[in-house]
Amino acid sequence: MAFRHALNTFVLVTAGLWPVIAHAQTPMRTVEFQQAVDQAVAKNPTLASAATAIARADALLQQARAVLRPIVTGSATNLMFESAQSSDDSAVQPPGLLILGANATMPLLAPEGAARVGQSRDQIEVATLATAEVRQQIAVATAYAYLGVVAARRQIEVNERAVESARALLDFAQRRLEGGAGSRLNQVRAAQALSAGETQLEAVRFALREAQEALGTMLAENGPVNAGAEPVFDVPAPGDPAGWLGERPDVQLQTRTIAAAERVLSDSSKSWLPTLGVTFTPQVVTRASDFSGGYGFQLGLNLSQRIFDRRPAAEKALRQVNVSQARFILDDIELRARAEERLAREKLTSSERVLASSLQTAQLATEVLEISTAAFELGATTNLDVVLAQRAARDADTTAALAEDAARRARFELLVAIGRFK
Repeated sequence: MAFRHALNTFVLVTAGLWPVIAHAQTPMRTVEFQQAVDQAVAKNPTLASAATAIARADALLQQARAVLRPIVTGSATNLMFESAQSSDDSAVQPPGLLILGANATMPLLAPEGAARVGQSRDQIEVATLATAEVRQQIAVATAYAYLGVVAARRQIEVNERAVESARALLDFAQRRLEGGAGSRLNQVRAAQALSAGETQLEAVRFALREAQEALGTMLAENGPVNAGAEPVFDVPAPGDPAGWLGERPDVQLQTRTIAAAERVLSDSSKSWLPTLGVTFTPQVVTRASDFSGGYGFQLGLNLSQRIFDRRPAAEKALRQVNVSQARFILDDIELRARAEERLAREKLTSSERVLASSLQTAQLATEVLEISTAAFELGATTNLDVVLAQRAARDADTTAALAEDAARRARFELLVAIGRFK
């Protein structure tokens, strides 16, 4: 009975843990750099929300066009009288009348309405460029998440090598202690170095998982996503800001915003132009008897001219302010863009120097570790020198890995600064 109870308990526990085990064994999806950016842009809800501005601008364009098109309405009126009126035994007015009518109006000359159509087209282009700017922001955030995974993975490689080196030192110290040639101090010191290395390795493994979860969130995935190959970013040569400023989405958006505001300002004079409309109203009158009805129509032209009105002047002053504000914003954007480009190039130059120095330091630290290990194996020194050399080599490799990530990010930030990455 005890065996059967234990068996049932094992089956229940295994059945409960199986979904967790199956989920843990599910292979993590790996994406390449461009694939990650494209998926993030396609699935990100922020971009979908920004795209609604284009639909709204298009709806406003259709509304502006509708004002310039004909409007036709129909009507039916049934009049009932108390009794028919007659004269000399002939009906003059029947007891009921049915009046069928229609009304068609259309503007022949509407300068303000025509101007609003052009202004609405401008807003569609502005909304499209605004969506493009949001798209770049999503793409940049996704790229940073991808690079975070690459950097964390590189740190794991560094710490795995350090753990392997520390484990080899511990094995050697253990063998020497068992052979009577070593000391307990060397064995404990090597075990302490291995324990510290494993702790550091576990920390960077968790950092990698955090980076993978962040990438999965950007891709709208229900789980972590691993990065593929390390992306390669070309370094563009310095050029005239007039050549690359126009490539930036924020500059394009603000430039188009200024053009739209200037159109609205230039259209202010159209509010003083006359408007002309035509109206056509046919009408059919029938009666609820055998008598014949009547037919007629009205055709009218309506010419209107604004004579005195202070509103256009006030609206023009406000539109002038909007244009000035838009120009100030563009000047600030361009000023910041030039500063970003200069700083990105300086950062790239500095990060490459740091990378070269870090790689050299890591190479020398590796050489010191090899010499210290060989000397310890020959009995020329204690393993304290080896432990210190291992720690220095790990720190140097970590610094070199960080420098590689910094240089990679500097190249990417330069592409973003000059509008090459969208």
